[in-house]
Amino acid sequence: MSTSARSDVELPGEFQSANLRRRLLQAIAGLAILIAIAVFAPGLGEVRDKLSGADPVWLALAVAFEGLSFASYVLMFGPVFCVGLPWRRSWQIGGSELAMGALVPASGASGLALGAWILHRGGMPAARIARRSVAFFLIKSGVNFVAVAVIGTLMFAGVGPEHSFWLTLFPALLSVLLIAAVAAIPLLGPGRDLPADASRFQRFASATRTAITNGTREAGQILRRGDLRVIGGSIGYWVFDNAVLWATFRAFDVSVPLTVVLMGYLIGQLGGLLPIPGGIGGIDGGLIGTLIVYGAPAAATAAAVLGYRVILFWLPLIAGGVAFAALRRDMPGEGELASCAPAMTQAG
Repeated sequence: MSTSARSDVELPGEFQSANLRRRLLQAIAGLAILIAIAVFAPGLGEVRDKLSGADPVWLALAVAFEGLSFASYVLMFGPVFCVGLPWRRSWQIGGSELAMGALVPASGASGLALGAWILHRGGMPAARIARRSVAFFLIKSGVNFVAVAVIGTLMFAGVGPEHSFWLTLFPALLSVLLIAAVAAIPLLGPGRDLPADASRFQRFASATRTAITNGTREAGQILRRGDLRVIGGSIGYWVFDNAVLWATFRAFDVSVPLTVVLMGYLIGQLGGLLPIPGGIGGIDGGLIGTLIVYGAPAAATAAAVLGYRVILFWLPLIAGGVAFAALRRDMPGEGELASCAPAMTQAG
């Protein structure tokens, strides 16, 4: 049996080649349906006109921005999970996570699950992986909520087009409340010790509570350490992904206020929480609807979001697929990652 075949057999079922091919075909089919609707459906002539007049220079810039977003994710992966992790390993594991996230977004949960399996295979203890996965998710996602709080407040104060309280300060206040609630999670503590005859569900619930409380605490400790790779990577991941959407608007010769693009992106991305293959339909509908509510022209928005989704799907899938193929040929050896420490400390 070849090394590649051996590695594939070792992977969990959801990451086996057959399942990945099925997910890929489902995602491509969904994307093809969206494109077919835009190209052939009656009443969408203005959208088709926009698509046919796309500026290839701006589209190429959008692809470059998505590449920088991909690199930003990989940049922050290593220092959060393992100080001293070689760039090759960060690229292999982080890139593989992004490839899985392209197939089933769900806020990157499927990608994190793959990364957790790889780290555990390399010898990192499960409890440590759980804590750091929580910390990584919070740091990466927290940028979005901080941005909503800041941008919503600025829009309410008069920066950019005028919008109502419900589209500016209200989402900003919700974000502040959510940030405060997350920051308070460590106060819950690990909970009571379980009795010897505790059920499987009780053990799972206890382990989940411990991972979330400790992971949230570690996220704060990592940020306070001020590692530039973590801070720059988390902000870059968000900034460059927003820049892709901004560039696709420009590709169709439409200039939308930056505040509208940012707020539309932040709120519209909630559609990515749905575990739809490729995120097709969830992210698209959320982005288009939100951007139109904020005043972006409908036809241009549909064209820009379609261009954004094609780039968002294919680039991480291709670049991450290369990383995943390299990882399968060179899985971490047993014990290779057992002594890894996060960015906050040199002790795990």
